[in-house]
Formats: sequence, C-alpha cells, structure tokens
Amino acid sequence: MKELKTKSIKDLEQKMAGIDSESIRGLILQNAKSFKTSWISLGQALYTVWKDKLYKEWGYEKFETYTAKEIGIRRQTAIKLLRSYSFLEKEGPLYLKKDYNEETDAAAVPTYESVDVLRLASNKKELPPEDYSAIKKGVLEMGKDALSAKRDITTFMRQREEIEPEEAWQKRKITLVKRFLSTLKSLIQEAKSSKMISAQSLKDTDKLVTKLETEIS
Repeated sequence: MKELKTKSIKDLEQKMAGIDSESIRGLILQNAKSFKTSWISLGQALYTVWKDKLYKEWGYEKFETYTAKEIGIRRQTAIKLLRSYSFLEKEGPLYLKKDYNEETDAAAVPTYESVDVLRLASNKKELPPEDYSAIKKGVLEMGKDALSAKRDITTFMRQREEIEPEEAWQKRKITLVKRFLSTLKSLIQEAKSSKMISAQSLKDTDKLVTKLETEIS
C-alpha cells in the first residue's frame, strides 16, 4: 500500500503535539501517520468529518482544504477514501471491525485503491455476478492490489466476449454508433450555425441521424 507522500511524518507529529489524541481530529492525524494499515479507520473518520462538516469548526472553509493542509491528502485521494469506506459498509462490513483489522496481516488488508476498483466493477452491468464475486474475493480476502483487480476484470470481460461473441459484437456496434452520433450531431449544429452547408444536405443528414438512432434503440 502507498504511504502518504504529500505530508511528512514529522509534520504530522508536530500537529499531533498540540491536539488532544482522543479527539476525532487527533485520531485522524494518528491514522494518517499509519496510513498503510489504517486507511479504513481514516476513511471512517473522514466520512464523519465530511458529513458533519467538522472541518469548519477547525477553521477550514472546504473539506478538501482541510485534508490537503492538515493531513496532506489530495482531493482525489480523499474522495476515493470516502467512496471506498462507504462501499465497504455495504459490501464488506467485516473490514470495518476494529478487532479484525488489528489481527489481520497488513498484506491481506485491501487498499483503498483496490476497493475503489471493486466499487466501479460492481456497477458494470456486463460483468456477471459470479465473476464479480471472484473479483470481490480477490480484493477483500486475498488483498489483491488495484492493478491486479483491474487485470482480473479485463480477463473476465474478454472471456465473456469469447463465450458470447455475437453479444459482444452488438455492444461494440452500439458503442461505436453512439460515438459517431455524438460527433455527427455536434457537426450538424456547427454547420447550421455557420450556414455553410445547403439546407438539403442538412435535411439528408438529419435523416441519417434518425436512422442511426433507430438502429440502437
């Protein structure tokens, strides 16, 4: 797992010196210091800070300003932490138990990046439930990193295309037609505004758009 890079341990320790270690603010600083194995606790605490807007009480106008300046976490990372923690509440409540995290080898603890990959995979309609379950097991039980999880998803998707080539071809066709339609509609609007194409040509193009929309409906 990745350690915090944008804020040194020394900086965090200096901040911790003047803050009550039992307060939520102090706990977040402690969790940030040991980010490798405590991102779940950090995500949970940050979720509370974000939801209750506690950062305003500490002199920060925005959540991302607080995470960047006080604990050295970029906005993108903070959002991933929030989303990954929220996802685990639904998909892997076991990993939110403090005693489990303390007893488990750090290598088997899933990273927030891998959990975020799993979260995105859960929204893929083309990924069968059994394949998703296998990916979920790899991340939550075996501690697979984000790159390995992405490779698993790609492998399962390719296998599915080999088993159902016609369905895969239809999906690629629809995706291509949608991209073509989007570009075509944009060009049509530009042509109408500039009045550089004849009315008849624009009419014929509109018919093409209608025909293509029928093909993918």
